[in-house]
Amino acid sequence: MESYIQPLAILTGCLAVVHWVNSHIRDREANPSGLPLPPGPKGFPVIGNLFDLPIFKPWLVYDNWFKVYGDMIYLNILGQGILILGNLEKIHDIFEKRSSNYSDRPPLTMLVDIMGWDLAMSTHRYGSWWRRHRRAFHDHFNPSAIKRYHHTQLNGARTFLRNLLKSPSEHFMDHIRLAFASTITEAAYGIKIKGWDEEYVKLAEEALKGVSEAAVPGAFLVDVFPVMKYIPGWFPGANWRRKGDRWAAINERVVNEPFDWVKRQMKEGKAVPSIAARFIESLPEDMTPEQKEEELIARHTCASAYLAGADTTVSAVQTFFLAMSMYPEHQKKAQAELDSVLHGRFPEFGDRPFLPHINAIVKETMRWQPVTPMGFGHAASNADEYDGYYIPKVPSGIMRDPEVYDNPEEFNPERFLKDGKINPAVRDPSVAAFGYGRRICPGRHFSDESLFSIVAHTLAVYDIRPGLDEHGNEVKNTPNYTSGLFSYPVPFPCRVIPRSAAAEELILTTENAD
Repeated sequence: MESYIQPLAILTGCLAVVHWVNSHIRDREANPSGLPLPPGPKGFPVIGNLFDLPIFKPWLVYDNWFKVYGDMIYLNILGQGILILGNLEKIHDIFEKRSSNYSDRPPLTMLVDIMGWDLAMSTHRYGSWWRRHRRAFHDHFNPSAIKRYHHTQLNGARTFLRNLLKSPSEHFMDHIRLAFASTITEAAYGIKIKGWDEEYVKLAEEALKGVSEAAVPGAFLVDVFPVMKYIPGWFPGANWRRKGDRWAAINERVVNEPFDWVKRQMKEGKAVPSIAARFIESLPEDMTPEQKEEELIARHTCASAYLAGADTTVSAVQTFFLAMSMYPEHQKKAQAELDSVLHGRFPEFGDRPFLPHINAIVKETMRWQPVTPMGFGHAASNADEYDGYYIPKVPSGIMRDPEVYDNPEEFNPERFLKDGKINPAVRDPSVAAFGYGRRICPGRHFSDESLFSIVAHTLAVYDIRPGLDEHGNEVKNTPNYTSGLFSYPVPFPCRVIPRSAAAEELILTTENAD
């Protein structure tokens, strides 16, 4: 066993020393004024804060550090800087007002170079390739464009209600995942997903597991020493490389297989309207090199729409179910509002302006337990000075959104309401949920509409209650979440019960709906 590990350990040690010396010289030249770095845990020579960097639920560690070091913390990991911000004003100043310098990404060697996650615009370095992807994504997911998906979103929500009726308590979290997988897959490719046994869904689930693990800072040493990407999978001790190669093969299939299926369907005259079909229609059969790049952007856009959108919305809806099982008083108020507006029918998107309490629940769901507590880091294109501190070029800037609400641990949608309406004076949590500056998520409008639809449909016809223990007493659920790029509630007991015979009958009326 030692003979396998020794060559890689020696190589890593040599790289660490060389990397530390180079970065030390570079930073001294770029900081002629001798400004101090922001405070942070004291590290060791060469390795810096390598052993301080938290991997499991890092946001909890950062919250404790803010109490010790202040709201601007700097770590040095083998010569690579990480800046952690925990103050809203500083986050706004740096990532909004100075977005031209802080819109880059740090090198994501494991994700991009090894696993092939250049399919996702969120991993791209700032530049023309990123702008072309963003433009393509915006064309299909801007506020006007997403209206064409409303029918698909409504059908997905109503299919979700039927699935809950068949097995409400045992598999409700699986039904949530299936609802969003089917909705975004139909919008992107025109593919109607019926169950978890379909190959594309299984591939996408594996791809999401990979990115959630690899996107955590410090999870893989190759992100600190990019030259390690040249180590082959057969090299002793390179299990990380073998893992990355397996994910790369999965990601390639996720990008290409459904898109190629749409191309075949179009040639046979069987294709239904979808984002992929609209892309393909705009491209000639004999493509120039630039047009081939446009097709690659189209493939990336469709794949990342599913991989980015479905997973984040799934986590938010699971959080909504957890909150409703813990805070029944807010559930009752929302149901009373729905009853007064709907009068026994299903909600439509046109009802949204008349449902302020439902909108408040959507906002509070995003605020209470963020889907991505850390998100992808931003990087500085050039060295900078801020608040008397020196910020080196290309640090990984992590934003831990500060708590700016009263009683932040409590789920309370009414914090967003005033006189029965959404209070514009209260900070919108979507600012943190969907990112800052030029890196704000372009799919945020679709995700917001999907979350609203599921929340409104579910509360219109179902009561959400805690599960029962062996004595028939309701258990007390607590917010316990997984670690990773995407954070999910740990499975919790929950009962989903039709509110009345009329509600059950309404659900069944959609049985034969398209």
